[in-house]
Amino acid sequence: MRGDHAYPGVAIVGPTGAGKSDLAVRIAMECDGEVVNCDSLQFYRGMDIGTAKIGEAERRGVRHHLFDFLEPEEVFTAGEFARRASEVLREIRERGKLPLLCGGSGFYLEALLKGLFAGPIRDERLRQELSEREQRRPGLLHRYLRCRDPVAAQRIHGNDVNKVIRAVEVCMQEKRSLSELHEERPRQGLEGFRVLKLGLNPKRELLYSRIDQRTRQMFEGGLLEEVKGLLARGHRKDAKAFEAVGYRQAIAHLEGQIEFEQAVSETAQKTRNYAKRQGTWFRRDAEIVWFEGFGAEEAVVTSALWEVRRFVKAT
Repeated sequence: MRGDHAYPGVAIVGPTGAGKSDLAVRIAMECDGEVVNCDSLQFYRGMDIGTAKIGEAERRGVRHHLFDFLEPEEVFTAGEFARRASEVLREIRERGKLPLLCGGSGFYLEALLKGLFAGPIRDERLRQELSEREQRRPGLLHRYLRCRDPVAAQRIHGNDVNKVIRAVEVCMQEKRSLSELHEERPRQGLEGFRVLKLGLNPKRELLYSRIDQRTRQMFEGGLLEEVKGLLARGHRKDAKAFEAVGYRQAIAHLEGQIEFEQAVSETAQKTRNYAKRQGTWFRRDAEIVWFEGFGAEEAVVTSALWEVRRFVKAT
C-alpha cells in the first residue's frame, strides 16, 4: 500500500441516515484507515446536531479529516474541496494508511475523483443579479435552464439554487450550454489513487422512518440551542450554512414564523426528499458496489470488509 501508483482508497456513499459514518469507522478500525469527510455541511464549525456530525466517542480513535474548518458565512466550492481533499489523501498515503472518503455530497466527491471542467471565472455581479431574480421569482432560473440546457436541468434539482445559478451563469457567459462545455473540455481527476466505491441502500421505508426519528431527536436534543448559540456568537441568520434543511426551519421557529411541530415535520419531509435525490445521483454511477442495508448492520460490515480487503490486495 505504500507505492505511488494506484494507491487504494475507498469511498462510502449513499443517502443521509444510511449509516455511512458507522461503516467508515468500522472499516478504518479493521484496515488501518483514516476518514475524510465528504459531507459539505459537516465542514462547518459549531454545526454538529443539525448535520448529524459524528462525535469523538463514535470515532473510536480513528483519525478524521475535513471537519469543523469553516465558519457558517464561508462558501467552500467543490473545486476548493477537491484541492484540499487531494492534499489530505496524499498525506494519508504518506503515512501508509487507507483513506476512506465518507459522505453524501455526490457533486463534491465527483469533483475530487473526476475533476471539474475548466469553466469561466465566477462573475460575482452576475451571480448576485441572478440570485436576486430567483428570490423574487422562485424557480425562474431552473425554467430558464430547462430551455437553454435541458440535460443540465435534469441533473440539477431546482432546489439546489447554487448549482442552478452556476449553470445559468456559464450559459450566459459562454453563450453555450454547460453540458456542451462538459463534453468538450476534458477534466483532470484524482491522480495516483484507485478508489473502490461502496454504496448503502437501505429499504426506503426503513430509511424514511430513521430520518423521521433522527429529525425529532435533533430538535428535542439541542438543535434549537445550537442555533441560538451560533447566532449569539455573531453569525448572521442569512449565512450560507443556515440555508441547510433543519437550520432554516429552526431559525423560522425561533423567530415565531412556524410552530415547533411544523419545523420538525417540514425538516423531516425535506430530508426525505434530499435522501431520494441522493439516491438518484448515486445510482447513475455504475462503479458503486451496493449493499442493501444500514452501515452498522453486521452483515453489511462483513460484506464491505471483504470487498475492501480484496480491492486493497489487488491494488
